[in-house]
Amino acid sequence: MKNSLKEGVRSTRSFDIDKGRTIDFMGDALRVYATPELIRDIENTCRDLLLEHLDEGEDSVGTRVEIDHTGATLLNMSVNISVTIKSVEGRLVTFEITAEDNIEKVAKGTHTRFVVETSKLEERLKAKASKV
Repeated sequence: MKNSLKEGVRSTRSFDIDKGRTIDFMGDALRVYATPELIRDIENTCRDLLLEHLDEGEDSVGTRVEIDHTGATLLNMSVNISVTIKSVEGRLVTFEITAEDNIEKVAKGTHTRFVVETSKLEERLKAKASKV
């Protein structure tokens, strides 16, 4: 990890809410941004920010997500996800999250990721797979 990985570092990404990011179980008239897709976009935004501050051979995995999804973002709208590093405790990085469409705040919460050395993670996964 680089010295630049510290509290207060932030990033914002915009996502277009296409059909694939919406719920489908209430019919086309009620298609809105699906919570699982919101979480995926949050995780990707946090990971991308971390990658800018990690060394070669490092990446991160999500360990915790706490999200209040408080507003409906309609199909064909866009949403801005803003993430700010709240704390860095060794390899554990916690982010504060907000998401807003062009009308209102639609989500807030926290997400925690753990920085891993990809080669060591691969070894652990192979060892586990050999026990299956």
